[in-house]
Amino acid sequence: MTISLDGQRFAAVADVVAGEVGTETVFAYRERAGEIWAEYAGGSIRRGYLVGTRAGDRLDFRYVQLNAEGQTSTGRCATEVRVLTDGRLELHESWVWESRTGNGTSVVREIP
Repeated sequence: MTISLDGQRFAAVADVVAGEVGTETVFAYRERAGEIWAEYAGGSIRRGYLVGTRAGDRLDFRYVQLNAEGQTSTGRCATEVRVLTDGRLELHESWVWESRTGNGTSVVREIP
């Protein structure tokens, strides 16, 4: 069973090494007919957006963000949706910058 991300909010479980997302960054997801998108902000991110597609428990998207120093960055991400034992969702992400060098992994968890 695929659980919808529409209206769900997520936050990083830890600060992301080589990235700018941190535990204060909150993502607000939307989903419809295989499309996903989100706005995010908090911590070192002033404003960010992601847009992409969903096939089962896999998300593929591009992101663009503005950090606290006024710099913009872009990248792409492949994500696996997992369900925790308490029913909350967790997104396991593998991302790569497109506007600069670097890549990494991160985990964001649903905010109850």
